[in-house]
Amino acid sequence: MTIQSSASNVRTVPPAGASLQPGFADPVFDAQAVFRASLLATAYPGRVVQVDRALMPPRPLSSATAALCLTLMDFETPAWLDRQTASGEVAKWLRFHCGLPVTDDPMTARFALITDTMTMPRLFEFHPGDVEYPDRSTTLIIQVPSLTEGPTTTWTGPGIKTSASVGIDGLPSWFWSDWNLNREVYPRGIDVIFTNGNTLVGLPRTITVEA
Repeated sequence: MTIQSSASNVRTVPPAGASLQPGFADPVFDAQAVFRASLLATAYPGRVVQVDRALMPPRPLSSATAALCLTLMDFETPAWLDRQTASGEVAKWLRFHCGLPVTDDPMTARFALITDTMTMPRLFEFHPGDVEYPDRSTTLIIQVPSLTEGPTTTWTGPGIKTSASVGIDGLPSWFWSDWNLNREVYPRGIDVIFTNGNTLVGLPRTITVEA
């Protein structure tokens, strides 16, 4: 998973008369802190990582989801938004704070923001990267009801000493079979960051999952 911070592009206070929720209080410092948390989650897949920057974003975004968006997205990263984020205040909020271009085509997105997992596209509908540039794949930010109380899965791979038992809740029934297909195209493939509340869990394409 290749993660790049876009802290310099984050704006914090809406213009006079606007009703948008604010972003980070200190754009550079806060984005750096969230970026470190995302790197930790990527380096140690399956570990629940706390994001210590609280936000009050527009619904349905959680604080961790919003913080990741402000940190990772900018005007150079087309993003696909699911229906309940694209149709509400979220899209306006992201455009203002990140200058975010929104795309209707999952295959052209550098990031995908998913808050309703039951209506999300299949994993193979997102860009897996190119053979020459596998880092150009889509990174999915998936907000879920819980990072620990779902069906138990066993994760193995880089960053995990032996194996990790992980219970991501709220995923569609096909998710882990699609993940197995994603693993087969390595070094190409999508990456995932799960969020809940003010916490996150990283799932790079290098990880094998037994469900």
